[in-house]
Amino acid sequence: MSRGPRSADVRRDWGSDEDGATILHVDMDAFFASVELARRPELRGRPVIVGGRDRGVVLAATYEARAYGVRSAMAMSQALRRCPQAVVVRPDHQAYRDVSRSVMEMLGDITAVVEQVSVDEAYLDVAGARRRLGLPTEIGAALRERVRSEHGVTCSVGIGRNKLVAKLASTHAKPDGLLLVPRDATEPFLRALPVGALTGVGDKTEAVLARWGITTVAQLADSEVDVLRTAVGPVAGQHLHDLAWGRDSRPVVAGRPERSIGAESTFERDLRDTDDLVARLRELADRVAARLRRHDVVARTVTLKLRTSDFRTVNRSRTLEAPTDVAQELFSVARELLVGVDRGGLAVRLVGVRAENLRPRSGLSSQPTLFDAEDDRGEARREAEIAVDAVRARFGRSAVALGASFAPPSTTMDP
Repeated sequence: MSRGPRSADVRRDWGSDEDGATILHVDMDAFFASVELARRPELRGRPVIVGGRDRGVVLAATYEARAYGVRSAMAMSQALRRCPQAVVVRPDHQAYRDVSRSVMEMLGDITAVVEQVSVDEAYLDVAGARRRLGLPTEIGAALRERVRSEHGVTCSVGIGRNKLVAKLASTHAKPDGLLLVPRDATEPFLRALPVGALTGVGDKTEAVLARWGITTVAQLADSEVDVLRTAVGPVAGQHLHDLAWGRDSRPVVAGRPERSIGAESTFERDLRDTDDLVARLRELADRVAARLRRHDVVARTVTLKLRTSDFRTVNRSRTLEAPTDVAQELFSVARELLVGVDRGGLAVRLVGVRAENLRPRSGLSSQPTLFDAEDDRGEARREAEIAVDAVRARFGRSAVALGASFAPPSTTMDP
């Protein structure tokens, strides 16, 4: 991965033509530190370093700490010499994994073509999502707002014609920004960058190129390929020349099949009323079921996640008699699990629903669902939800919401 140095010469506006620019790179801003600030808002605006104080290293730092030269992987002793007033917070890796998983699931709501490359960044190919969700910039803006709303952290989004350009665009959108590089603006955008911005150009390669008088991407692009092959080797020389001209044929490769699908919501204010929590569970079950159907899988296990106001996390699971992708069934089980949790009078700051123990729907032997066993409306419920999927695919998710009863088409659905 490139160190991605920013260039002061790079503009923040390269035009608005989005044709051919369908690759998004989503990168969380100072991820570990941002998660800590969301949990400890009193630290906002202060230099904060995440890591072990005793003989540790910096895992993340807020932008206030970075202003003093604090960087990831720096020895904590060195970081504190540069910024002695910094607040050092010990890492909570489970919290970071929870937020990361939730954000990646948000990306999965946009498109199945998601390539996660680390805990805090991923590529998306939204070519197939434009009709349903709008232009890439609209998709990126909606995603950034959702991440901020649900987790109190920010991300930056770069949009370009390929992974190279999208990654560089997100770097120059930071922090908390969005940058579109139209297809026809690719070469001018790249030529404004230092050579060290390109993927694969580390300190040693940068120093070698500098000895040949090459310090910018423009100089790299204008160099003879034979010169570059002599300088850094035949394979690397050709590769860097291709990158300098914006040539990157790597596709966005969707990750391995999901082992679980979930959705969760962090509230702006902690909720105490059970009816409010049940209403949120209904929305989450709807989202999870839609994703199950989109991936053509069914779930055998439903898990409820609660985080109370004292930051205690509770997980409760139940295995179904038959696997399902029906929202009403997921919701019914999650609601029963919620009622069974002893919160000790505490309010709730986060609630989540997760479908686990997944298997392909195709090829399953026909089995009655939970609601088929009670009455003959089970298949009608699923058909109703599939109809809602189709409406949302055409007009957007907000076009229709499933009502409290998740009723089949013969009854009323809330608009």
